Amino acid sequence: MTRYAILTDLNRCVQCLTCSVACKMANDVPVGNFWNKVLRIGPNPIPGGSGQFPDVEYYSIPIGCQHCEKPECVEVCPTGASRKLENGTVQIDKEKCIGCQFCVMACPYGVRYLNEEERVVEKCTLCDQRTAQGDLPECVRQCQGRARFFGDLDQGIESFRGPKMGPEETEFLRVTQTSRAWSEADVHHLPDVGNAPSFRYILRNRTWYGEE
Repeated sequence: MTRYAILTDLNRCVQCLTCSVACKMANDVPVGNFWNKVLRIGPNPIPGGSGQFPDVEYYSIPIGCQHCEKPECVEVCPTGASRKLENGTVQIDKEKCIGCQFCVMACPYGVRYLNEEERVVEKCTLCDQRTAQGDLPECVRQCQGRARFFGDLDQGIESFRGPKMGPEETEFLRVTQTSRAWSEADVHHLPDVGNAPSFRYILRNRTWYGEE
């Protein structure tokens, strides 16, 4: 079995928003909508601090379709337009989509939207047109902080790979090459409401504020 996903090292994220902009350009996402958006978590009090500035911290977290293991959006779709593929990704067949938006309402992360012009629902596809050719999703390939990595959860996050360092490079970076050591306690995911989100986030020496 395959479960494609993205891993983001939040300690390396520099909040540049390149992942969000690159995604919009690569996928022609309409103005006002995002397949990948970056949220700021905080400011939060530093443990042992006063709780007031400057004893505060924050981190940013990219949010997109989590390509869940048990996607509720697929369950509620009346036409089969939303479907889960063998590679673990959740895709939308626009030929079958009737724009009812049941999937939009079912998504616990608010990452689907109705394309008003085409009257179909859209979201992150994990750049299936690229990954099918062995390449990386555009948000991973363009990450300026080398914080995003793509891979198969069934192979372990240690196998996830990131962008090449430059045009002359032939090998993809590995998460173990660019990210500092982490433990299982440093690996998180968005709140699980029975849908089992696939994306993972590394956060070291800070408080994770998402329920699990």
